[in-house]
Amino acid sequence: MPDLGSLTGPAVFPWAGLVLGLCVGSFLNVVIHRLPKMMERAWRADCAELAGQPPPPEEAYNLVAPRSQCPGCGRGIRAVENLPIVSWLALRGKCAGCGKPISLRYPLVELLSGLGAAWSAWHFGYGAAALAGALFIWCTIALAFIDHASGYLPDDITLPLLWAGLLFNTAGTFVPLLDAVVGAAAGYLSLWLIYWAYRLATGKEGMGFGDFKMNAAIGAFLGWKLLPLVILLSSVVGLVFGVLQMVAARRGWDGAFRFHFGPYLAIAAIVAMFWGQPIMRWYLAR
Repeated sequence: MPDLGSLTGPAVFPWAGLVLGLCVGSFLNVVIHRLPKMMERAWRADCAELAGQPPPPEEAYNLVAPRSQCPGCGRGIRAVENLPIVSWLALRGKCAGCGKPISLRYPLVELLSGLGAAWSAWHFGYGAAALAGALFIWCTIALAFIDHASGYLPDDITLPLLWAGLLFNTAGTFVPLLDAVVGAAAGYLSLWLIYWAYRLATGKEGMGFGDFKMNAAIGAFLGWKLLPLVILLSSVVGLVFGVLQMVAARRGWDGAFRFHFGPYLAIAAIVAMFWGQPIMRWYLAR
């Protein structure tokens, strides 16, 4: 039986992270597809309760039930068809039953989750930081894709992510605990202030409260010192996608690059986690 050191060595650990990340990515696809629908069902039940009416009759629907199936023909997805990336390639991106195309999102989420975990393992090495980095990446991937598809940033992800950041940093995994606590507060309040300034100036809402909570989770992981960089990078990413959106609209691809603020925050936060300190040192040395 191989010892633990051989399984967590520099050459093996990133590969283990890749395999684990691919499997987690398969589950994230379920979360991305089902969690917004679960939220909407809960809201309908709450509205019925407030109106003094019985909740609308609906079949059980959560992250494990019912069994995954093709949205086109209703054919159940077999276990062998759930192998990350491999199944999508083997099926040539189409349902084995009806031939309806399977969204490229599924292998993309799996690939990003796997590569993110592998990079975290390689960058941080064996320890709590690698696990925390992978968890952070997985949650931000889920949040980015859910926000893009539905405009939601679920509390079921943002709030546990916030607490996870604080717990990891009780041991100073990324930053001292005080920096993490201040980062969580500053992350929320910074976007809250921007939201109200924009609303008072224009009478419109520029972002949702989920963005505040997501930024608070980012601050809990990375600390308050990297938050200005995160906000700056998210604005730059938003500008790039804004230009792409204008180009797409002119070519008749309207909607191809239309994103909410969550994906911009996700990209900026991952960049800041791995390269934030070098970027800050480079900037301050100028």
